[in-house]
Amino acid sequence: MRVVFMGTPDIAATCLKKVIEDGFDVVGVYTQPDRPKGRGMKLVASPVKELAIANNIPVFQPENFKAEETVEQLQALKPDICAVVAYGRILPQSVLDIPTKGCVNIHASILPQYRGSAPYQWAVLDGRKETGVTAQYMALKMDAGDVIDVSKTPIGPDETAGELLDRLAVLGAELLSKTLRRFEAGDVPATPQDEAAVSYAPMLDKSMCPIDWNKTAQQVHDHVRGLHPWPVATAELGGTWFKIHSTAIVEGSGAPGSILGLTKTGLRVACGEGAVEIRILQAEGGKRMAAPDYFRGHPLEG
Repeated sequence: MRVVFMGTPDIAATCLKKVIEDGFDVVGVYTQPDRPKGRGMKLVASPVKELAIANNIPVFQPENFKAEETVEQLQALKPDICAVVAYGRILPQSVLDIPTKGCVNIHASILPQYRGSAPYQWAVLDGRKETGVTAQYMALKMDAGDVIDVSKTPIGPDETAGELLDRLAVLGAELLSKTLRRFEAGDVPATPQDEAAVSYAPMLDKSMCPIDWNKTAQQVHDHVRGLHPWPVATAELGGTWFKIHSTAIVEGSGAPGSILGLTKTGLRVACGEGAVEIRILQAEGGKRMAAPDYFRGHPLEG
């Protein structure tokens, strides 16, 4: 079975690595064009591209599939199936129709929940206790294809979105390999999604960063976890803005946003209900530090 893989970030690279290790015939890899990164703004290849090159797999990096020659290039690979994981590009019907067995996608949620670009982050932001990965047939409508299979996993009470993604990448890789085996065997279920149960996970942006101390301690804690490692929650403390990297729910009460005290483990701040302790933070222009270490050197007034 001839497989064309499409993906870009680390989660996609984890899935591609599993597909290669399990012996599937990957005849081509599609990934986004190299992007400028870092202070020098040098062009950097995606993790998927680096892995494909290391395994001598042809790499293709079109900006989109609008050009006829780009579609013909994919047709020339004669794929039986296209496996797509966080590619970052919408596939037109002209592409979806090319592989003889169709296009399958690994999505980091339990569909139809959290369709969109930030599914696992929103699961954490919303305080969900469980999430997973879904293998689905691709359709023209985003994340709306028939479901093939689902693998579920609990979300830890203090787990960040980044930590969760690392686990979902492994879970997704296993599910993709299992799904490709099903296609080889010709035993692939297809369950339509329940449109009444659909929810969406829009892209994150920096406008979401400031913490709303009027929310409950649980909601503030989930906010910090869900925005880590990007774009990272922020808060003003004693006239200085900080990135907040880690919190814990603790006992305490007071006016929302008021500082309750500094302990050996962190800075306690009152929420609309309960309190959180800021464990790790980062002042503007500074480095990440344990909160007690920072405030010993920069005492809060009052």
